[in-house]
Amino acid sequence: MRTFRCLILLTLWASQLQNSHTTPLPERTSPSTQPTAEKEQLKEDNEMERSRSKRSWMWNQFFLLEEYTGSDYQYVGKLHSDQDKGDGSLKYILSGDGAGDLFVINENTGDIQATKRLDREEKPVYILRAQAVNRITGIPVEPKSEFVIKIHDINDNEPKFTQDLYTATVPEMSEVGAFVVQVTANDADDPTYGNSARVVYSILQGQPYFSVESETGIIKTALPNMDRENREQYKVVIQAKDMGGQLGGLSGTTVVNIALSDVNDNPPRFLQSTYQLRALESSPVGSSIGKIKANDTDEGENAETEYHISEGDESNMFDIITDRDTQEGVITVKKPLDFEKKKLYTLTVEAVNSHINPRFLDLGPFKDYATIRITVDDVDEPPVFNKPAYEFEVKEDAKMSTIIGTVLAQDPDAIRSPVKYSLDRHTDMDRIFDIDSGNGSIYISKSLDRETVLWHNITVIATEISNPKQITRVPVFVKVLDINDNAPELAMLYEIFVCENAKSEQVIHTISAIDKDDSFNGLQFSFALATPAASSPNFTIKDNRDNTASILTRRNGYSRHEMSTYLLPVVISDYGYPIQSSTGTLTIRVCACDHRGNMQSCTAEALIHPTGLSTGALIAILLCIIILLVTVVLFAALRRQRKKEPLIVSKEDIRDNIVSYNDEGGGEEDTQAFDIGTLRNPEVIEDSKLRRDIVPETLFFPRRNQAARDNTDVRDFINQRLNDNDMDPTAPPYDSLATYAYEGNGSVAESLSSLESVTTDGDQDYDYLSDWGPRFKKLADMYGGADSDKDS
Repeated sequence: MRTFRCLILLTLWASQLQNSHTTPLPERTSPSTQPTAEKEQLKEDNEMERSRSKRSWMWNQFFLLEEYTGSDYQYVGKLHSDQDKGDGSLKYILSGDGAGDLFVINENTGDIQATKRLDREEKPVYILRAQAVNRITGIPVEPKSEFVIKIHDINDNEPKFTQDLYTATVPEMSEVGAFVVQVTANDADDPTYGNSARVVYSILQGQPYFSVESETGIIKTALPNMDRENREQYKVVIQAKDMGGQLGGLSGTTVVNIALSDVNDNPPRFLQSTYQLRALESSPVGSSIGKIKANDTDEGENAETEYHISEGDESNMFDIITDRDTQEGVITVKKPLDFEKKKLYTLTVEAVNSHINPRFLDLGPFKDYATIRITVDDVDEPPVFNKPAYEFEVKEDAKMSTIIGTVLAQDPDAIRSPVKYSLDRHTDMDRIFDIDSGNGSIYISKSLDRETVLWHNITVIATEISNPKQITRVPVFVKVLDINDNAPELAMLYEIFVCENAKSEQVIHTISAIDKDDSFNGLQFSFALATPAASSPNFTIKDNRDNTASILTRRNGYSRHEMSTYLLPVVISDYGYPIQSSTGTLTIRVCACDHRGNMQSCTAEALIHPTGLSTGALIAILLCIIILLVTVVLFAALRRQRKKEPLIVSKEDIRDNIVSYNDEGGGEEDTQAFDIGTLRNPEVIEDSKLRRDIVPETLFFPRRNQAARDNTDVRDFINQRLNDNDMDPTAPPYDSLATYAYEGNGSVAESLSSLESVTTDGDQDYDYLSDWGPRFKKLADMYGGADSDKDS
């Protein structure tokens, strides 16, 4: 396909301000008017074109002016193909960015137009594609080719700062040209086309204190020694203008708030040269008696001040510290004040900055001085002891009223009020000590025992007589010194064993002793056998001279069968004065051992209960047993007293006599306890008294037992009566309740039973017992048939 030539008409800048026009297409030269040489050259060119490969269209760049305000469409350019014969067989097609919307093409003529206003800041370049096709068949006669439409910029955007408000700080007293802050303004116009985006800066407000560099927007100080204490805040207005600042350029402004930061360029200053303070002499150590302050117009750490006492405090009575919150100097008491010794103190106090800037040392010393006069006021003070604490010693055998020491207290005031002494009884609950209220002498009121209490810590109170509210306490420590008043004892309860096959002079055990008294040297005790056992052929003792002793055998061999236990009394003496001694008994048990001397068996008590029971434990066990026995006896006596009295008290009733017979009585001489005659003569029982614990159908009358002889032995008599009753069918069973149901004779209330006695004269109907259920069947059988028997 041959290449066709496209004529592009560019719009001119000047013509765009008026009506858009295009450069007319050059006229084609008629072939008949061309020279022969040109014809030949064209012929050669045509032949070369036939032999060349197909190539794309070459397009020039189109340019449009942004923000076009004309009433007609803005003309862009014209496309034309050599294949276009002007007969309308071809049409032009446009595609790409904004085709059909922003840009339209006349399909017949190839004229391109922009339909809307374009903004370069929104889109600076548009890429489109053009093509010529057969109108009828739609077959392209040329391939697609891209071309570019670039928007020419106009100055339609003002510079804009990156921040609406800037804040900055610069140290006060800075030199001229000190950097403060840099502001930046951006212009949306094209920086490559003209001066629309060239911005310059200027200061509208803030002179003569600050200046701004026109090209960079850097703000600097313009005056030297600007003082924060005079003015701290500044408002600076900066303008940014495009077109290089020329007339007609667009501009924007911003505000910069600049604050001067503090530097230590001012020393502290006292508001007055002399301060008057008063302090009570009773002011406690560490308490505050007043405050002073040196003002500093600086702030923050530059105003931090330290205070020192430079003169007038040779006795080191006061101190001054800095309150970091208020920057005040707090004067405190370092030692107790005494009005009687000194009434007035004059101090020189120095105030100096903590952080000094060497740059401003030429402004003068950053410190100030003031005089403080402190007047001490007198107060009524409590008594003062001459010592903070007392320590006395006394022997434990000291007699009553022995003085162990004296305390002394005085009134520190000028009037020297007298003082009385007393003991704090909360520290001496047992009232072992007492004190003379006038002279403070402490003496003993009870006996002492070092082994019970070694140290006594008591408190003495001194009270001012003229003002009892003024009191002072002092601790007194009393140490009780030891005397040799306790005898040594065995260190423990020893269980010593000796083998039956032991050899003579063999050590079987080593013992030691203890003493409640103090030990004045290393050697405390001596050991020896008591006099009766000193000549014992069985064992001996050897004093090891190191507060221990060894128990040795004196013969070969021992026998458990002959003697299983030996008691060895040992005398233990101390070396004190006077010498104290005691005797302790060692128990030595004989045991069977093997040939190596290892114990195999001893008495059961030794193996099972090696430690035994103490005397206190045995006494406690015996007391428990006695109390238990007494309790049982009392309980039995109470139960005996609570038994009911017998219903029948007649001496003729045998059961009454039996009860009397069971009484312990007063022995053989007691003839009132029971009547044996009743037992010997049972005929005294009335015949009319029938038993009520037997079946009524068969009535048995009491047997007549023969009377016993007067000389019959009581035991034989009882056996005889026992045999008679065993053979008696009328005798009650062992579990009979006849004793308790018997009504006796002569009862005023007569019978209390709902069932009358079998001796009742009247007839009784017991048929209703059959209606009471199976539980009363036995009674119904016993009493229900009585009538039938009588009838028969």
